[in-house]
Amino acid sequence: MKFTKLHGLGNDYVYVNCFEEDLTGVDLPELARRVSDRHFGIGGDGLILILPSERADFRMRVFNNDGSEAKNCGNGLRCVSKYVYDHGLTEKATFTVETLGGMMTPVVSLGEDGKVEQVTIDMGEPRFERAAIPMAGIPDEQAREQTIEVDGEVFTMTAVSMGNPHAIIFVDEVRDEDVTTYGPKIEFHQWFPERTNVEFIQILNRKEIHFRVWERGSGVTLACGTGACAAAVAASLSGKTDREVTVHLAGGDLMINWRESDNRVFMTGPATEIFSGVYQGEIPYK
Repeated sequence: MKFTKLHGLGNDYVYVNCFEEDLTGVDLPELARRVSDRHFGIGGDGLILILPSERADFRMRVFNNDGSEAKNCGNGLRCVSKYVYDHGLTEKATFTVETLGGMMTPVVSLGEDGKVEQVTIDMGEPRFERAAIPMAGIPDEQAREQTIEVDGEVFTMTAVSMGNPHAIIFVDEVRDEDVTTYGPKIEFHQWFPERTNVEFIQILNRKEIHFRVWERGSGVTLACGTGACAAAVAASLSGKTDREVTVHLAGGDLMINWRESDNRVFMTGPATEIFSGVYQGEIPYK
């Protein structure tokens, strides 16, 4: 199986071009677990498939390194955008990508070498209703700056859906030990029937956010695009920041703009190709 390794701010996935590779009958969750293994596989935060679509120019499927399938991935979308343009699958600078979380529209910006350097993606409108996240409670209610207790520790949380669930935790100081200790417990908290991504954010000023993430199904990662969008929305919603901010992730910075004119969230950031190769491990079939 041919593959390409790309990363968006250190959020690294194994990408397979399914216009060329036929994975019919393959146990995709198990394949994701195998190729993501950093000792016995290729290594990565998961597996992303680039596929034909009947509704869009391309379709993206995202599998976390535990085999679970995600509805969306902002860093993955930027990398898919770079791959399809740089590898000649499209000549358009603006195109559409179908995801389980909805239709996305990336716009690529080229560097001096003619390859994609930055990608801006319309990530759609945020959702706050508990039913949309999903989250336990009255379906139409919102969870804004709500207290959540985990092992005796009380946090302030806002829940946001960007096509996938996010629990935004406001803290005075982001500490790695909080991410690794409380992140997995909030991911599996009883309030979230489909689990949740967990973002710990510190407001630096009205235009900057310090950010760390525990991703559902992957654990600690260096970046999360949908999480950065959700964090920017939650911070602005609470009046702590402007609607356009820079989010400082462990792997680098993302620019997020929650436009007041149409309620849509735009994310801008880089994508990097690392290497290509041939996976020669056993392919698991159903």
